[in-house]
Amino acid sequence: MKSITITGSQRESVGKKATKALRNAGLVPCVLYGGDKPLHFSAPELAFKHLVYTPNAHTVVIDLENGEKLNAVIQDIQFHPVSDRIIHIDFYQLFDDKLVTMDIPVRLTGSSPGVRNGGRLLFRKRKLTIKALPANLPDFFDVDISKLKIGANIAVSSLLNDDFTILHPDTTVVVQVKSSRNIVAEEDEEEGEEGAEEAPAADAAE
Repeated sequence: MKSITITGSQRESVGKKATKALRNAGLVPCVLYGGDKPLHFSAPELAFKHLVYTPNAHTVVIDLENGEKLNAVIQDIQFHPVSDRIIHIDFYQLFDDKLVTMDIPVRLTGSSPGVRNGGRLLFRKRKLTIKALPANLPDFFDVDISKLKIGANIAVSSLLNDDFTILHPDTTVVVQVKSSRNIVAEEDEEEGEEGAEEAPAADAAE
């Protein structure tokens, strides 16, 4: 999985007054858990732009000014209720030999024949929660819908992998095509046959 580096400064004072001063200076108070003791640090709010405001999943390298670099994942984010600015982030430290739980985005590929024939594509699970060693965390679940016909679905059972555990029942539906009023008869198409292009899968989802 790709990592984003956050350059931060360790903070000693963690009271309300010090925290408010950090936010007024455009910094985000953060806490890293999972080590021997919680580590308090801060980093510029802009540094989190590509980590927070993205559908992608990333691990984090926290680069402290004392030269220490720590691998982590986001555990929790707090936003201001009015301005929606980031006001606090909790991280969890990663260790090579310890399993970590993380949400991994699902990415649809291909063109569904069921959609071309008038069916509705329902994208039920845009993220799947998994447990894995840090080295085995995938960037995406790529789900091929090029054989997905009307009435069919793709479930978690087809995405199982020895590198990680998916924390959803095997029968959980990830994506499916349901019939609609504008349905046309499906033909036994060969996969190489040319047909009308459908809109990108993500755009067609409900």
